[in-house]
Amino acid sequence: MAENIMYFARTLRAAGIPVGPGKVLTGVRAVQAVGLRRRDDFYWALHAVFVNRRDQKELFDQAFHVFWRNPNILEKMMGLLLPEVRAAGESSSDKEKELSRRVAEALRASQAGGEEPQRERKEDEIEIDAALTFSSKELLHEMDFEKMSVDETARAKAAIAAMRLPIVEVPTRRFQAAPAGRRADLRATMRAALRSGSDAIPLRWKNPRRRHPPLVVICDVSGSMGRYTRMLLHFMHAITNDRDRVSTFVFGTRLTNITRHLRQKDVDVALDKVSGAVVDWSGGTRIGACLHDFNAKWSRRVLGQGALVLFISDGLDRDNASDLAAEVERLHKSCRRLIWLNPLLRYDGYEPKSLGARALAPHVDDFRSVHNLESLSELTQVLSQPVARRGPPRGLVMEAS
Repeated sequence: MAENIMYFARTLRAAGIPVGPGKVLTGVRAVQAVGLRRRDDFYWALHAVFVNRRDQKELFDQAFHVFWRNPNILEKMMGLLLPEVRAAGESSSDKEKELSRRVAEALRASQAGGEEPQRERKEDEIEIDAALTFSSKELLHEMDFEKMSVDETARAKAAIAAMRLPIVEVPTRRFQAAPAGRRADLRATMRAALRSGSDAIPLRWKNPRRRHPPLVVICDVSGSMGRYTRMLLHFMHAITNDRDRVSTFVFGTRLTNITRHLRQKDVDVALDKVSGAVVDWSGGTRIGACLHDFNAKWSRRVLGQGALVLFISDGLDRDNASDLAAEVERLHKSCRRLIWLNPLLRYDGYEPKSLGARALAPHVDDFRSVHNLESLSELTQVLSQPVARRGPPRGLVMEAS
């Protein structure tokens, strides 16, 4: 059993979960403490040792059930990686059980390396590259975050870390000195006249100071957004450390301000702090109640000077959009521009049929998808353009009434 736990830890490490020798020894002691009478005790003993963050739970769960269910893992993995043909009437619940490519690659690599835990191979193996891990830059930009392998996820994170948001500068109420401005600076003119001591008074000019407006990110981390939460947190960390005056919030059933945690330069340290601060990961969604808390407690603090707001959510609300329209309208009137980023927009012909989406749609300035690197690159282009406030949101298909 100790040897099998070691092989399982190697699989988790190959899938992207940081597991070292110390955790392996701790896992063996944990299994010795709880025993092997119940499968649930065995699962949660290893879970308590190997899982540190919320985004690792799904990978651990898939790897555990595949690794410990069938000792002949290679044949099972080849069956799972075959092209999938779905009947017309097949439910989408089976699609949700699709094995993560990170887990698939880790298990296949474990088998290819000769690390079969309980018996030696007695027959020749046929290697099938079913994962198609090779990806050009263009393919990586167009690939959905959920379909990425470990190597592609690492490259996507590096690309996100290097991303910059060229937000267009806007004039402020303050002025700065200019050699040929449109307004005379009387104070600077009098100081220059006193220094020169001559009869001539040299005029000094000033122009309005231009500055990037504040940026506020409000991200949904409920269960329906769980598959994109990991990449979105990396995106929020990158933009938080890219410029000043960035405020970041996450919400599920409650609103949490994570700006201070994402100020950490090390992304792993930042995400660990966020995991400890947020208690409603992958739960329900109360968009209206969370926006009410934001408008009541944070709006006057972070939405000054014409802030831009990125609202990231799929629009699925557990409370049937109760008071959501009024809250998002108030948010829209308090900021310079409200952009709704919805991963469901990746589907052709998407229509906001849920009550939450229908309440949000009339009060946003722009409607964009956020499911791959290409969509994030398009977002940078949108933010670099002059603000076009009001009017129907672009990219939104509404039902005819």
